[in-house]
Amino acid sequence: MTMSSAEIREAFLHYFAERGHQRVASASLVPGNDPTLLFTNAGMVQFKDVFLGDDKRDYTRAVSSQRCLRAGGKHNDLENVGYTARHHTFFEMLGNFSFGDYFKREAIQYAWEFLTGVLKLPAEKLWVTVFTEDDEAYAIWANEIGVPTDRIARIGAKDNFWAMGDTGPCGPCSEIFYDHGPEVWGGPPGTPEEDGDRYIEIWNLVFMQYNRQADGTLLPLPKPSVDTGMGLERIAAVLQHVHSNYEIDTFDALIRAAAKIIGCDDLGNKSLRVIADHIRSCSFLIADGVMPSNEGRGYVLRRIIRRAARHGSMLGAQVGFFHKLVAELATQMGQAYPELVTKRTIIEQALAREEEQFGKTLERGLGILQDALSQLDGTVIPGDVVFKLYDTYGFPLDLTADIAREKQLTIDEDGFQAAMEQQRQRAQQASQFGMDYNERLKSSQRSEFVGYADTAASSQVVELFVDGKAVTQLDAGQQGIVVLASTPFYAESGGQIGDQGKLVANGGAFVVEDTQYIGKAIAHHGRSDVALKVGDRVAAEIDQARREAIKRHHSATHLLHAALRNLLGEHVNQKGSLVSAERLRFDFAHFSAVTAEQLDAIERQVNQEIINNHVLDINYMPIEQAKQAGAMALFGEKYDDVVRVVRMGDYSLELCGGTHVERTGDIGQFRIVSESGIASGVRRIEAVTGMQAARYSLTQQQQLRAAAALFKADPAQLTERVVALVERSKGLEKTIAELQQKLAAQAGGDLVGQALHFGEHKVILAQLHDVDQKALRSMVDDLKNQIGSGVVVLAVASNDKVALIAGVTNDLTAQVKAGDIISRAAAEVGGKGGGRPDLAQAGGTDTGRIDAALQAARDYLEQQFGTH
Repeated sequence: MTMSSAEIREAFLHYFAERGHQRVASASLVPGNDPTLLFTNAGMVQFKDVFLGDDKRDYTRAVSSQRCLRAGGKHNDLENVGYTARHHTFFEMLGNFSFGDYFKREAIQYAWEFLTGVLKLPAEKLWVTVFTEDDEAYAIWANEIGVPTDRIARIGAKDNFWAMGDTGPCGPCSEIFYDHGPEVWGGPPGTPEEDGDRYIEIWNLVFMQYNRQADGTLLPLPKPSVDTGMGLERIAAVLQHVHSNYEIDTFDALIRAAAKIIGCDDLGNKSLRVIADHIRSCSFLIADGVMPSNEGRGYVLRRIIRRAARHGSMLGAQVGFFHKLVAELATQMGQAYPELVTKRTIIEQALAREEEQFGKTLERGLGILQDALSQLDGTVIPGDVVFKLYDTYGFPLDLTADIAREKQLTIDEDGFQAAMEQQRQRAQQASQFGMDYNERLKSSQRSEFVGYADTAASSQVVELFVDGKAVTQLDAGQQGIVVLASTPFYAESGGQIGDQGKLVANGGAFVVEDTQYIGKAIAHHGRSDVALKVGDRVAAEIDQARREAIKRHHSATHLLHAALRNLLGEHVNQKGSLVSAERLRFDFAHFSAVTAEQLDAIERQVNQEIINNHVLDINYMPIEQAKQAGAMALFGEKYDDVVRVVRMGDYSLELCGGTHVERTGDIGQFRIVSESGIASGVRRIEAVTGMQAARYSLTQQQQLRAAAALFKADPAQLTERVVALVERSKGLEKTIAELQQKLAAQAGGDLVGQALHFGEHKVILAQLHDVDQKALRSMVDDLKNQIGSGVVVLAVASNDKVALIAGVTNDLTAQVKAGDIISRAAAEVGGKGGGRPDLAQAGGTDTGRIDAALQAARDYLEQQFGTH
């Protein structure tokens, strides 16, 4: 039986949906509200809290096709991609899940029926494994399914006890293998030859029974559950009768497209596999809001893009080929994942920009490498140099090794690996993804938020925390957390900060300094001046003036988002936001700085919509209905099945749980304070509204008047006066530069006459006075031309700093290098520097040692040329 990848995916989802499983869409590659993971790397990640009992769903069975990434953190397959038949950075995990509903028997029966009944795989081709101690699973396979015992292997915890991470849900598992036949080398699971390609794991059934604690203790989960995972690419290879995942339909199309773009005829080339894999992971990461950067998830994305670019260059591709594959990827997978189609432009722009930057980086890296080779003492390039090229400039290790081989040199791989290990340790220590999943503060309560309509309410204390531990009483003077049954306090979410205020009770008050979520509970953080007990009733009162300022900034954020999309393009997507009483901050995808003219247009458009005084229309509706209506979702937010939709006339429609003004006119006015870049392809706008905007405008007006007074001009004439002053300043600078050049030329003529003679070569060693450091390079070039064959070393002291420069004529660079001269001279003045063999510069701080620096250069030249 032959099926396409799309047909297999749909058959799987349909089979389990018919058996009472809720179809659940793939979660983002960026895990929602889970600080323990860098990326979503398995189908169960979005259900993690359900397995722990911290989240309740209105279904107990689910099925999904989850996009997964394994290219960072604990699960990292990046370096194996392209060199094996089944390793990927990005893959799809087909999974069915039971949350305390069915367990081992049904999970095994479903898997067997789907594989043999729906996909028509021969039963005699299937082998299974169980955890060594799992007699129950063994008996089901042997006695109920009827798998011969010689095709059932008991395997230890290393392979058959599954865990999401060092802590969290885990349990024994049972794996299903497919036998490709005796013509393929390899042995059954559990044998010494199991790493061969004959027997391939296609499905893993995980029986979730435990929650692993930080000390290794296994605590039973509230309800035993099932988590299964079958790699779509692996089962597609079986059904399409190929032995490598890279030969299935989707990869075949991507490989052919890459080969055509690059101009490569060898479709079996490993680099084409790498490129086909990496276009999937990079495109989905960008679609999920990740942009290339130098840290965290963005750094992993950057590494993958650059790895693809390097493999393209190995095939002779020109810079800028990689982003052209997005079109074919959208054709292959856009029906299942429509975001590839809707976000195609932003994906292509992000990839093209990163490719271009990497092309420039490679050029810089080559320059650094050539400089290192010119100063090399011996035939081994030091490991720290190789690592610097790799870590700072993204210069691949194997490319450094290739260049070394061409020059009959080797690289210190041990030193490189040691530097890599030190970096890994630093990254692990600094990582935010290593925390214990079970250390999070937890609450069993679910608070009702009544703050959309009310700013004050009476409620009951249902939970108290002090120092992270639940208590029954909070004493006067103690810092702690109060959880109420219902509250008007808004807990920080969706970029909006938490409310402040007070909880009045027992003749005193608990001052609320911040409001946050703990699971479904709304937690009031602060300090109490009165004793509070669980069960007490309190009068909850928010800081109303602060809330009103927050509401103005939040509603203005929606208008700003719409204006950006209208004026810059629909590729603009929110990447983060902060809504406070003092200001709003909005991060968005865009690939260039927003011009002053564009900022003016954005500000005008937002203020026009404020003046239009739209009534805010807020409704609740199913999330799919909201999306079909065109509602914008916010980056990084998890939404329930029923969502809150905020409409501002026909201008803005967004999913949002935050608090808002009643009419846009309540915002008052809107002023943009700043625009800046915060990452590759991500810009940030900060703005103010209401009285904050009025104060900002007044401050600007005062500054304008003060500047005009300095020029003794009317504010309306200030620009004209400043332009005139700038032009006059440029003229003076030009005159000064011309005079300096004349002085330098005169000084140069004197220096040639003072040159030392080392055989046929001339050497100029001189400290200059009243010469601009910027003129040194052109001065050295002129002196080299005048002396014909020789060396020039010049020094200038200015503002308690020393500038040194050395130049060597081209006929002598094989015998003596400018970098060697400058390094010896710079050491005398407390500095260092570098450059090319024919020109090198350095700086220093000891102006009293310039004579010693020139003498050091002279001593070195005498060693090279002989006494003059």
